[in-house]
Amino acid sequence: MAPPILDKIAKLRGLSRSELLDLWQELYNKAAPVGIRREILVPFLAYRIQENAHGGLRPAALAELRRIARALDRYQTSNGPLGRPRLKTGTRLFRQWRGQRHEVFVTESGFEHRRVSYRSLSEIARKITGTRWSGPAFFGLKKASSGRGHRDE
Repeated sequence: MAPPILDKIAKLRGLSRSELLDLWQELYNKAAPVGIRREILVPFLAYRIQENAHGGLRPAALAELRRIARALDRYQTSNGPLGRPRLKTGTRLFRQWRGQRHEVFVTESGFEHRRVSYRSLSEIARKITGTRWSGPAFFGLKKASSGRGHRDE
């Protein structure tokens, strides 16, 4: 027998639009956004049912979402750069360059490449290429500016 939460979620697809809108009002204590499509209503309602049963996002996840929202607000008002998501300690980045494979480890204080510590990916990219590169672009974390691509040179 399926848990009651799974049963509630499974029944969402069979509800009429009017019933989905009523459920939205019940679960969110406000009317659904005007013109919201059924394809959007169902997953939002399913998430809310699970959230009510099991709790919401962890505080760290909420804090990161708030940080991203603030960065988006600043970007929209100032056209400044968006804050990039932080890489987790222990993440490994790989890049093939002129026949050599380069591996970078994300550490608590920055990055490590070939047992040498660096404060930024750009320092590492410059060390590897001998030219000024955006480290995030070089390692494929963002689109490269100018005409430089990601080919193995």
